[in-house]
Amino acid sequence: MHTVSFRVNSEPQTVSVPAATTLLELLRDRLHLTGTKEGCGVGECGACTVLLDGAPVTACLVLAVEADGHDVRTIEGEATGGELSALQQAFIDAGAIQCGFCTPGMIMSARALLTRSPNPSDEEIIEAIAGNLCRCTGYEAVVAAIRNASRQLTREAPALLADDEQTKAEKASGEP
Repeated sequence: MHTVSFRVNSEPQTVSVPAATTLLELLRDRLHLTGTKEGCGVGECGACTVLLDGAPVTACLVLAVEADGHDVRTIEGEATGGELSALQQAFIDAGAIQCGFCTPGMIMSARALLTRSPNPSDEEIIEAIAGNLCRCTGYEAVVAAIRNASRQLTREAPALLADDEQTKAEKASGEP
């Protein structure tokens, strides 16, 4: 048995697991965070995508012991105080949920994209979700949902964006 201490959705966790336990098994079976789905079990479908230190990973391919000392975010960490995140709501509004099996993984991949690129192009969106397979949506609604969430998030934080643009302009002009 190995002891794993890490944060899941900002909550500290310490658990003992056999060495071969995957992060997916730990999340679903031990921590009862069942929003993360097992699809293929070999890292091809993206249904089990979670964020490990902010980067999307397929939890079926990550050993639980590899999460020791790290931050993990699952779909359960997306909502705040019982309120859906703008990204989750955008998926609903755009009809990007269909059967819903792939949706948690899609949202987690989209969250990673929007964190590093708040105003992504459609090409960036498509690249970010390339590892997430869906049999229902045809992806157009998913791309639209992520685009709409991006627009909403940038509207909610205009001061942050203005500061960022000012900083870019100052760096370009050489002025402090």
